[in-house]
Amino acid sequence: MNELLIDSSDGVLTITLNRLDKKNSLTRAMYAGMADALAQADADACLRAVVLQGHETVFCAGNDIGDFLNRLASGQESPAFQFLHAISIFSKPLVAAVCGPAVGIGTTMLFHCDLVYAGDNAAFSMPFVNLGLCPEAASSYLAPQLMGYGRAAEALLLGEPFLAETALEMGLVSRIVPPSEASALAQRQAHKLAAKPLLSLIETKRLMKKSHAPIVAERLQEEGVSFARLLTEPAAREAFTAFLEKHKPDFSKA
Repeated sequence: MNELLIDSSDGVLTITLNRLDKKNSLTRAMYAGMADALAQADADACLRAVVLQGHETVFCAGNDIGDFLNRLASGQESPAFQFLHAISIFSKPLVAAVCGPAVGIGTTMLFHCDLVYAGDNAAFSMPFVNLGLCPEAASSYLAPQLMGYGRAAEALLLGEPFLAETALEMGLVSRIVPPSEASALAQRQAHKLAAKPLLSLIETKRLMKKSHAPIVAERLQEEGVSFARLLTEPAAREAFTAFLEKHKPDFSKA
């Protein structure tokens, strides 16, 4: 079974995370596939909008830890970084349908989406510190910008989850609907966008993001360097070992 489904219809490219047995956790191959799909959509004038979606019970549980630990490539050469770069510079409308857990990258990728429709079962979390790591996807900049510093500190320093209503209040989510309706709504909105003048869509998005774009690019690079360094530290090793062995990590010596 394909872990990533990519199809297009009437100017809309849909990327579906299709690894439900692993809660749509992301592998290197999935990152590479999403990066390629975004690059294709950006270059193809017939594609005017993109929808990112998972399943109505789970959006994305973050990285697949086993795959991640077996291939610790980080930095600009890694598929994960290529995806983050692609989503951060994507010039056309990007719509997400999010239901159930959205963990780590499952939340941070949404900072780069233009419209996010959440099921009322959505739960967002960015537990990077709990894994001995630091934020990625420029979320160390974008989270405080969107949430305010206090809420961003709770989300990033404590790694505490927040639900759809909070995400709606802070502006991460555009609308909350029953989980069974989220993907259909995202498709309807994406097809509305696809019927509009492409150059107007691109220019409007560029102007809205212009002031943040250089900072986002710089922060992506800086986070990547820090993330790679922290992966080699004792805290990350302890966190990942504890996760795989299903016990609470002990950071007293990390």
